[in-house]
Amino acid sequence: MTSYSEATLEAYRSLATASVADAVEQRGVRGYLEGAVHQVVPGARTLAGPAVTVREVPDPELEPPVHALAAIDESPAGSVVCIDAGAADVAVWGGLMTAGAVARKLAGCVLDGGVRDVTEIRRDFPDFPVYARHAVPATTLGRYRTVSLNEPVVLGGVTVRPGDLIVADRDGVVRVPKGLVAEVLATAQDIENREKEQTALILSSGSLRDGLAKYNRI
Repeated sequence: MTSYSEATLEAYRSLATASVADAVEQRGVRGYLEGAVHQVVPGARTLAGPAVTVREVPDPELEPPVHALAAIDESPAGSVVCIDAGAADVAVWGGLMTAGAVARKLAGCVLDGGVRDVTEIRRDFPDFPVYARHAVPATTLGRYRTVSLNEPVVLGGVTVRPGDLIVADRDGVVRVPKGLVAEVLATAQDIENREKEQTALILSSGSLRDGLAKYNRI
């Protein structure tokens, strides 16, 4: 499993996902997940960690989410569980899974599907980052089953591979391909430094246009 240094993860946590998304796009790659995948626990810490991927498909059999449970219990601390359920209108995550993830010191989860037990999660695990399409009380049992672990999946229209770096905050979720992590970080840091300079120019000059003309960024 791909791992990243704490220094790299902390550097990504200090950045806005907008800067990271722009830096990924400068490499000709889309990184941001479509906006329907959003933060479920307001105020949770910024998320940064390597992806552990699970895929779920419709199935009427009463089968537990075997691969998702393995992802929680067997993944290294700091991992981000990413579940592709094809935007399913069922909960692929809940309170007990959150408890397991916290016990295993996982970094968070990103769900292309629903989550339930939101009140419980916000009350008991307010710092654990959960990103999902929606909240819904329906279980996957008898509706969906897990079919793969640590194979490529699609979340919010973006292909996520095991070990890709997942970064998320209030603005949403960004996937950084694992082969681009170092250069995307450097570019995103440069973007933020230039944006601070641009903001200072706008405030001192009293003109948004002056800032745009000099830095060509909005």
